Amino acid sequence: MSKPLIAIVGRPNVGKSMLFNRIAGKRLSIVEDTPGITRDRLYAESDWSGRAFTMVDTGGIEPETDNEILLFMRHQAQLAIDTATVIVMVCDITTGVTAADADIASMLLRSRKPVVLAVNKCDSTGPVNPDIYEFYSLGLGDPVAVSAVHGHGTGDLLDRCISYFPDADSEEEEADAVKVAIIGKPNVGKSSLLNRILGETRVIVSDVAGTTRDAVDSPFENETGRYLFVDTAGIRKRSKIDDRIEKFSVMRAQMAVERCDVCLILIDARDGVTEQDTKIAGMAHEAGKASIIVVNKWDLVEKDGKTMDSMRADIQRDLSYMSYAPILFISAMTGQRVSRLFELINYVNEQNTMRITTGMLNNVLADAVARVQPPTDKGRRLKIYYMTQVGVRPPAFVAFCNKADLFHFSYQRYLENQIRSVFGLEGTPIRLIIREKGDKE
Repeated sequence: MSKPLIAIVGRPNVGKSMLFNRIAGKRLSIVEDTPGITRDRLYAESDWSGRAFTMVDTGGIEPETDNEILLFMRHQAQLAIDTATVIVMVCDITTGVTAADADIASMLLRSRKPVVLAVNKCDSTGPVNPDIYEFYSLGLGDPVAVSAVHGHGTGDLLDRCISYFPDADSEEEEADAVKVAIIGKPNVGKSSLLNRILGETRVIVSDVAGTTRDAVDSPFENETGRYLFVDTAGIRKRSKIDDRIEKFSVMRAQMAVERCDVCLILIDARDGVTEQDTKIAGMAHEAGKASIIVVNKWDLVEKDGKTMDSMRADIQRDLSYMSYAPILFISAMTGQRVSRLFELINYVNEQNTMRITTGMLNNVLADAVARVQPPTDKGRRLKIYYMTQVGVRPPAFVAFCNKADLFHFSYQRYLENQIRSVFGLEGTPIRLIIREKGDKE
């Protein structure tokens, strides 16, 4: 994505988390002598020699295990490997090369990703410990001697990693592309839509739900701009996910939502909004993503003059928390209205990154307060001193007031509606943060 990703992997208790913390410059990952402390992937931003990058710390990989948690950790590590630009394999010089190290090295060689071998716990300064030469047997090239405790060798390690990064120019080009995740429950036509957009059969399409397992990245460019489309596995109800591969397909879909700019939430026109659709849409809403509700298979619905208006009203009722999201009725099979998607994607992406000056915001605030007085409680009236924007993706605003507990949810919703009525912000959620005057947070 816009920044290269370094995945730190290895068997348990070789010092991955300590190395991660050392490079990140802060204690983010728990460090303990007990193997298996790190289970989920943990991300951190860092930079070296003017190149910014993201790191991911993973749980220890046990190549041969039947333990459910260890299997989960291995799959988590595999996800990091799949998305990494460079993989750092960490070994322990005090134990030498183990059978588990050899198995992990084979797994990394099969990934065909660049791998840098870091031999940790080389804590003494001076001549290199001759035991390091044993690690050439892993077939991963020259090992780098590092000490996560003292920081020795981490500069050499990062220099090696950066040598595998793409050119900064190509990174900037990729960062310019709007990242679009196509999400929805199984069999709503996500892969069909992607194939229609690309004009080729890039992903397998089948009536069998669950055909797509991975989140598939597909660059695309036309006269409206540059895009990176991500087709994701259909997200089922949690109670129906019993296949281990499918569990991780759902995790990949969730990762795609996290790293995208715009979510296309696909709904089957024949089914309308189901309970699962509301949960999937909620995932995009909670992540603060610009969203478009795309009603697919419109060609299969019997229509009269009021069908579209009726379905639009049903969607707005069932997805009332996403009333800001535009609704588009398409057919991926025939191509009906698919070309209109690009214009909408660009529009909601711009809305998601909109910045509003403090002066304009406070003019809207003053007008809103004059129209509807702030609430009172036991003789105390809410006073809102001023409002300012503090972030984008999604637009986030802080309102400073005298008493946060007087700021009722309904009044927050009223102010959000007033901001939308003036500035638009269509297709994007809004975050309104309440602070009492003098609050340092």
